[in-house]
Amino acid sequence: MTEQPGRLAAYWERQLDRLEEGERKRARHLPGRRTRKHRRPLVVVLVVADLTMIAGATRFKVAPEWVFAAFWLSGLVAGGFAFLTLRVLTGRMSNSFSRLLDEREREWRHRVTYIGYQALSYLMVIALLYGLFIGGTENGGLRGAMMLSALLVTGTTIPAVVLGWSLPDDDPEDFEEGMGNA
Repeated sequence: MTEQPGRLAAYWERQLDRLEEGERKRARHLPGRRTRKHRRPLVVVLVVADLTMIAGATRFKVAPEWVFAAFWLSGLVAGGFAFLTLRVLTGRMSNSFSRLLDEREREWRHRVTYIGYQALSYLMVIALLYGLFIGGTENGGLRGAMMLSALLVTGTTIPAVVLGWSLPDDDPEDFEEGMGNA
């Protein structure tokens, strides 16, 4: 029985090492774009994409099917691109393991995690109220579930939005030193 925790701990360490290696590779991506000037337009795109998905959810089973599909897919594609790019530009601070972050990044992550949790809680209350409001209508359950999913996607993007908008620019000299010659 004493070997199992040892194996599990060793497996976990290997997984963290793989993640750390991936982070090192991604740290070299887009080094000149890790500024507020480049992150903020992506934040705007992400917020607009989230709102587009929410608007699409309000049209689910009410308008012609192509209206929902146009809103939902355009929001999903634009938001997905902006979200993934923001994760690269912010160094994945919003979701990395603590071991992979320095003290400054850990502090930022704790801040945005709390903000994201609060925002997601409020969005779930809005989804609940929306579901109660439309519950008696035709396809009310499906429409409520679609709004819940749109608001859940929006809530999960909040940490990236906050980091992308408010994270200060890194000192380029520090970034160059940290990259090494590998």
